[in-house]
Amino acid sequence: MSDVAELGVDPAKREKLAAILLAAVLLLALPLVLASVSRTFDDGDVSWHVAAGRWMIMHGAIPTTDPFSFTAAGQPWVAMEWLADLIFGSAYQLAGYAGLAAVVAAALMALHFILFLHLRRSVGPLGIATTFVAMDIVLSPFILARPHVLIWPILAGWTVILLRACEEGRAPRLSWALIMVAWTNMHASFPIGFVIGAGIGFDALVKAKWATLRQWSSFGLASLVAALVNANGLDGLLRPFHIAGLEMLPSIVEWQSSTPAITPQFYVVLFLTLGTLLWTGAKVPAGRLALLIVILALAFSQLRHQTWLAITAAIILPPLFGRTGWTSLSVRPYLLAGLPLLALRAAVPLTPPDDFANPRGLIAAIPVDVGNQPVFNDYTFGGPLILAGIKPYIDGRAEIYGDAFFANYKAMVAGDWTRFDQAVRHYGIQWTMLSRNDKLLLQELDASPSWKRIYSDRTGVIHVRITRGAAQKVSSSAIGAGR
Repeated sequence: MSDVAELGVDPAKREKLAAILLAAVLLLALPLVLASVSRTFDDGDVSWHVAAGRWMIMHGAIPTTDPFSFTAAGQPWVAMEWLADLIFGSAYQLAGYAGLAAVVAAALMALHFILFLHLRRSVGPLGIATTFVAMDIVLSPFILARPHVLIWPILAGWTVILLRACEEGRAPRLSWALIMVAWTNMHASFPIGFVIGAGIGFDALVKAKWATLRQWSSFGLASLVAALVNANGLDGLLRPFHIAGLEMLPSIVEWQSSTPAITPQFYVVLFLTLGTLLWTGAKVPAGRLALLIVILALAFSQLRHQTWLAITAAIILPPLFGRTGWTSLSVRPYLLAGLPLLALRAAVPLTPPDDFANPRGLIAAIPVDVGNQPVFNDYTFGGPLILAGIKPYIDGRAEIYGDAFFANYKAMVAGDWTRFDQAVRHYGIQWTMLSRNDKLLLQELDASPSWKRIYSDRTGVIHVRITRGAAQKVSSSAIGAGR
């Protein structure tokens, strides 16, 4: 008799308990933890997305021109992410930052549930756990309260649906094309969906000896029509390609090329995955292989595409060298448990740290007598200023401002005093709110008799313009929390 039997422990029950605990960690605990860390709000764009959602709630409309800045006021704005912004704005109205965390947690739970349901057909517990950990390691730097996170479960669901149709030798039902309606109205990444469709569709046609060509073509056409059902029509369909062509993109971190120095975890997971494929000798069908190579090239070219590769690879690759499934475990209890956990996440207050993405100290120190006047601000501070009710000079909606404006801004924060003085005169700028990283312009402001530093902390510095010949004492009273 084994030691386990002698101790009165049923191996089957022990294995089932271990499976239940592992599923609880993967489907519930891990998403909640990942959504609740301060990193979730570590981006100034979180604020303007929330502000855009609140604006839509207040006005009952989708903005078509810029309502937030004073430099681009009235300029056309293709609000491609309006639906995601509405979700974030509503969550913030209801529960503040805790509400945003709950939305992110819900998106991560949905992603994990879709991946689990897909993999358990052909991959065992260890393989599923390894896949989840590898995927989440790559996703972790990008887990933010921003629209792209809400797209992750949509991307996963779309890929699984197409892959399942391919495996069964048929085309996806036309009704599934409606997924593109949600995708197009929530994020500009929807062209990735067509790339995925092309790769998996090719394998499906080869497997079915091209008998399903007409059905797959109909699904592709229906998906294209669905993508046109967006708040911006043809502009919404073409806007991602316009943004991709902007010259300013290399100046924005998430659009920069991938390097081991920025995201070393991506390269670790990538090489381990390639090593596993070579070791097992798994064969990737031609269409899916081409798909993964294309997205890998995109991931190398721009950091933001690493997430698309992590999710699609997690769906496509594990079944190729999986042996036994995990079909005996029901996910219904976890679905039911997820709802109260999300409600609890929204109910427990959460406040992000005072930092460059949430500069509460700086905003609280803005004098009331200059707060309504034009400001020159750091790019990252634009979103927080919008959420505080202050019109910025620039913010994360870079496509609104254009390449020339952005290049001029970059020159000014790099210390070009001539350009800065021209902007001051043109826009009537009366104060600045700059990051500690804008050292050259800060030095110029400190040295100028026309500007006075009135507040600084570890996040940034505020200067005010001294009016002609005046030695007025700048009010130290701050803008109230309701601004």
